[in-house]
Amino acid sequence: MPVIRSIFIILILIYDALFCLSKKCYGVLYQLLIIEDLEYSMKIMSWNINSVRLRAPIVIQIAQESGADIICLQETKCPDGAFPFKVFEQAGYEHIAINGMKSYNGLAILSKHPIEAQEIYNRVGKEDCRHLSAIINGIEIHNLYIPAGGDEPDPQVNEKYKHKLNFVDEMTNWFGIERSPNDKMVILGDFNIAPHEHDVWSSKQLKNVVSHTEPEITRLMNMQKSCNFIDSARHFIPMNEKSYSWWSYRNKDWKKSNRGRRLDHIWITPALKDKLQSYDVFSHARDWIKPSDHAPIMITLS
Repeated sequence: MPVIRSIFIILILIYDALFCLSKKCYGVLYQLLIIEDLEYSMKIMSWNINSVRLRAPIVIQIAQESGADIICLQETKCPDGAFPFKVFEQAGYEHIAINGMKSYNGLAILSKHPIEAQEIYNRVGKEDCRHLSAIINGIEIHNLYIPAGGDEPDPQVNEKYKHKLNFVDEMTNWFGIERSPNDKMVILGDFNIAPHEHDVWSSKQLKNVVSHTEPEITRLMNMQKSCNFIDSARHFIPMNEKSYSWWSYRNKDWKKSNRGRRLDHIWITPALKDKLQSYDVFSHARDWIKPSDHAPIMITLS
């Protein structure tokens, strides 16, 4: 692909020298080059931003640092009419899908490339802005914000925990019925569940703490099996190696204590496995001014 692109550029320059291309023609040719480039590289990021209006500057900061093509945000906490479109459009993210509400939850998909289709889903009988999808460059991206679940891991006494379990069950059934492992699909976001032993700082101490309880883990694993999703983090990071994406605001020196959890995930279907090139956690963003308690995570597809 790079060789073809190089030849194409040379031909454009020769043609311009002979016939003087208009600016409009250059615009069309540039778009063709962008499409060509997408065929071998696309960076997709997920970040629970914990208020998009408050933290828009650090979204731009990570965008510039990472070169992300697509940024999926959770917990935007912003009604659609107040979303800061111009900030992101000026940074090159001209294609934006949103599903927001005041003060809570909310999702956004920021893209440098056209959104071919988008869909808002209401789950478990609630309109609470937790599932947004978009098709970009032929890949269907599902941005999820799974409920946190409150503090008590008992669905009989904690409605928030029950909601969380029901939400994951519904997602499992939906993906199993409506989608296939053969579909080119990415699902990502703040799942609020750290499923494996080394996805938390101490599995033994957190086994009865919401986000790492057995009912949550079982359900998340079932959701993964629904389309044979590949966990991009554990595709690259050995299961016996610690990996986190969230550190509580309660820990003043989060790096020293390092009591993290891997609550944020990017999964891909087997149809995209051969294109998966890398997985990154931008943990240093946790140290930025007015940070989110989550770190951005990103995959690169070839």
